[in-house]
Amino acid sequence: MDRALVSDPYDALLLLSFGGPEGPDDVLPFLENVTRGRGIPRERLAEVGAHYHLFGGVSPINEQNRTLLAALRADFAEHGVDLPVYWGNRNWAPYVTDTLREMAAAGHRRVLTLATSAYASYSGCRQYREDLAGALATLEAEGVALPRVDKLRHYFNHPGFLDTVTDGVLAALALLPEAVRDGAHLAFTTHSIPLASAETSGPPHVHGAGGAYVAQHLDAARSVAEAVREATGRDHPWDLVYQSRSGAPSIPWLEPDINDHLGAVHEKGAPAVVMVPIGFVSDHMEVRYDLDTEATATAEALGLPVVRSATVGADPRFVAGVRDLVLERAATERREAPRRAARGTLGASHDVCPLGCCPGRAAGAVAAGADSPYA
Repeated sequence: MDRALVSDPYDALLLLSFGGPEGPDDVLPFLENVTRGRGIPRERLAEVGAHYHLFGGVSPINEQNRTLLAALRADFAEHGVDLPVYWGNRNWAPYVTDTLREMAAAGHRRVLTLATSAYASYSGCRQYREDLAGALATLEAEGVALPRVDKLRHYFNHPGFLDTVTDGVLAALALLPEAVRDGAHLAFTTHSIPLASAETSGPPHVHGAGGAYVAQHLDAARSVAEAVREATGRDHPWDLVYQSRSGAPSIPWLEPDINDHLGAVHEKGAPAVVMVPIGFVSDHMEVRYDLDTEATATAEALGLPVVRSATVGADPRFVAGVRDLVLERAATERREAPRRAARGTLGASHDVCPLGCCPGRAAGAVAAGADSPYA
């Protein structure tokens, strides 16, 4: 077999995601899972739960993970990558502890993990690693033979991710009326997190204001905006904005909020806006409610034409990018020197998080509500 398609020493891939409710009775228990130990008032959980009930109490994230799981398995089989793919969640069934127990029982000893979060932050990376460690500790207490579990690098600037986002923007632009299309602004949107968490995201003392979280989003957004300009011949103004704040009002979070931004660009004369959910891998509740429902209503009240571009989901280019990342990491573990695909100015991210990377607990991010109650 071509060495490029060899996944040794890994013998399984774990798709690790946030999880979400799959019916009305799941909503409150799910929200309690997400916010356990953070002192979130019950009325806030009820408020967020009402968003789910607008959609029958079902988050789309689990079904989308099933689609991505099937796409990864099909892609690996088509390209001769002999690596079974499993799926586990942090906050709802199938829980990651149960999935790792299943993987261990099947004899897997070197597991590679794809987290459905492309960027560095406590809640987007380190908390996933902490949950993996907690699951392994549970299995160790049960006497289970533990696999070694590694995590794929951040993929915010991998071509498979960026190309898919770019084509989503081009498709969204085409949906706008011709009269406003060429002047449309791009609003690249991602999850707001506390400033304390943002400033300490990524390796210590590497990135400037906003830490790796902001730097990585800006780099990805700039790459997409440049690709859109090359494809359209138009220079669409763009900004990085935030959404889905869930913390105490007294604690500073990243701004501007997408709703405030829509008002600001409308006042300045923007003829239309494309909302680009570059911070999200799939159309989960933060996309379906906060953008498709709430932000779209804000734009309609302003009389501002707005469309939302697609997330990468299970697009074949993104799936092929995951395969590339898997084979890259496997080659690295074999002490080879693989090509590490990346666009923009930041280069390929680290494989192993350095000491002091994303110290969310020390920065107070958990108490502030850095982990969203959405999915």
